[in-house]
Amino acid sequence: MDGPRTTKDFAKLLRRRLSLPEVVLWRALRGRKLNGLHFRKQHPIGPYVLDFYCHEAKLAVEVDGGSHSFGDRPERDLRRDGWLTDQGIRTLRVSAALVLDDVDDAVRMIAGEAHP
Repeated sequence: MDGPRTTKDFAKLLRRRLSLPEVVLWRALRGRKLNGLHFRKQHPIGPYVLDFYCHEAKLAVEVDGGSHSFGDRPERDLRRDGWLTDQGIRTLRVSAALVLDDVDDAVRMIAGEAHP
């Protein structure tokens, strides 16, 4: 097998390859630490894999590094966010720099959006 064949397989691969900001944020979210809400990491949905997803709040949390500002990435992110909106899922984009500089502030941002 050359690589993942399904979104589900790709999500499994990504769970083993979290970026440092994703690891830091996951430690703050896992185990229902945020208002008792259950977050999943690298959650497959349709053609996409979400960095973090809370089903109760219908909230996707995407940790964006610098690459999200270049090339066709902003357009791809817009398409993805639109598709998620059509599914009834809100997207919150959190900068990787914020997560690394002040994870508590990032968690407060998420808490403000995570109202089921």
